Amino acid sequence: MAVATLLAAACGSAQDTGAAVSNDATITIFNTEPENPLVPGNTTETGGGRAIDPMFTGLIEYSPVDAKPVNAMAESIETKDSKVFTVKIKSGWKFHDGSAVTSRSFVDAWNWTAYGPNATQGASFFSQIQGYDEVNPKDPDGPDGPLKPAEPKAKELSGLKVLDDTTFTITLSEAFSVFPVTIGYTAFSPLPESFYRDREAFEKHPIGNGPFKFVSRTVGQDIRLTRNDDYKGDEKPKFKDLVLKVYQSRESAYADLVANNLDFIEELPPNALAGQKYEQDLGDRVVQRETLNITTIAFPFYVKPYDNPDLRKALSMAINREEITQRIFEGTRKPADSWVHPLTKGYKAGQCGEYCTYNPEKAKEYLKMSGYSGEILLQSNTDGGHQEWAEAVVNSIRNTLGLDAKFVPSTSFGEFRQKVNAHEMTGMYRSGWIADYPSIENWLTPVLRTGASSNDGLYTNPKFDAKLAEADKAPSEDKAITLYQEAEKIMADDLPSTPLWTQNTIAGKSNRLKVANLDPFRALDLYSVEVTA
Repeated sequence: MAVATLLAAACGSAQDTGAAVSNDATITIFNTEPENPLVPGNTTETGGGRAIDPMFTGLIEYSPVDAKPVNAMAESIETKDSKVFTVKIKSGWKFHDGSAVTSRSFVDAWNWTAYGPNATQGASFFSQIQGYDEVNPKDPDGPDGPLKPAEPKAKELSGLKVLDDTTFTITLSEAFSVFPVTIGYTAFSPLPESFYRDREAFEKHPIGNGPFKFVSRTVGQDIRLTRNDDYKGDEKPKFKDLVLKVYQSRESAYADLVANNLDFIEELPPNALAGQKYEQDLGDRVVQRETLNITTIAFPFYVKPYDNPDLRKALSMAINREEITQRIFEGTRKPADSWVHPLTKGYKAGQCGEYCTYNPEKAKEYLKMSGYSGEILLQSNTDGGHQEWAEAVVNSIRNTLGLDAKFVPSTSFGEFRQKVNAHEMTGMYRSGWIADYPSIENWLTPVLRTGASSNDGLYTNPKFDAKLAEADKAPSEDKAITLYQEAEKIMADDLPSTPLWTQNTIAGKSNRLKVANLDPFRALDLYSVEVTA
């Protein structure tokens, strides 16, 4: 349902020269330092996700060609009313420690992630399941207030029931037609019993059920995985070892890629895009496709003056998106006019309205209405290739509004995300979203609903929340889409974040990789990789 309409599969892979393929090869790919230990329910950022994804297999996966959901560990998922689901999983699957993957492996993992005192980042993905309020009571004054949530009335979600080793049921609090699409997200992964016996040991050596097994992690250096030759999935990796190398900047990673000292980077830095330099550097080693991600600037509603809606609108209208996408990104980015990606079913053009259009005069009018004339900060990590465009945004704001706008860099993505999650930002900050699953709902609920897992700026609007809830239980996909669009429009006038641009993602590979494709979620499709012997 609600599947994104995507372009054809990635292009730019090397031509088949007939060279032999090595099944015992090691490949290295770019990564940023993960924010947290590698636990699926507590990993919602890209650096950790690149390691989690190959280590775990959930009920469903998304096609690397068009993002359609397909069964993975699920044998079947059946429902008559979009409220009660019966899940049958495939038998014979094992975790990397040899223990069996059963229906309880999923139910226990979901209960642990949803349980409030565990304070996981993925908890809100389970909020549709019956009993969530009992295991994760609402915080009466928000995460930064002095009041604490009430003690949970239960430790397990009442909507989850294990019937036997391969069957369990899911009962939602209300019908939610999109639910079967959501459960391919990594927060819904199973966990082995050893996780609960010794969480500290698990965090040092994660145990999954996916196509790759954990070997080691050296903070600030790399994460090493190796192929799971006992993997029960339909597809098998065609190389043996995967090394996720941690870089402090995309620029240094790109230099290694050009020199064939790095095998893959999923997004080239701006200095490689300038003047299409990458075409000369890489030739047929370029890999590209349109991907499901949007870059935004988020506002911390807990810090003045960013809680001022007129100021937020002035700042957004002072950003010359068209000029920046051309000058910094050589046209590989497209100015965004909505919070929903254009390749997603349900996208409606112009939802951001005039607020996402460069208009110096209007921007000055809103600035005057805001009554603000002080300093403006834009914060971002610089290890992801963000410094050039962030400085361009700051310059656009400064030149348009005459404010003292400054860029405040953070060298480590992990450090940056820790401050974001701790609500310690002192200015507006770089944000963005790569779809977790192909649905209009995913661009709104996890990021902007009150209390959602990735609502880092603490935005809240009861009318917006109510419209999302109405859309969730809509009787049909078309009706749900209409209601999600209405919710987006309600939220737009608050401008809780400002969309900047979508992108045609340009990646690169080494000359060792015979084939390497991007998937719709801006990640290397590991099953596509073939390494020349």
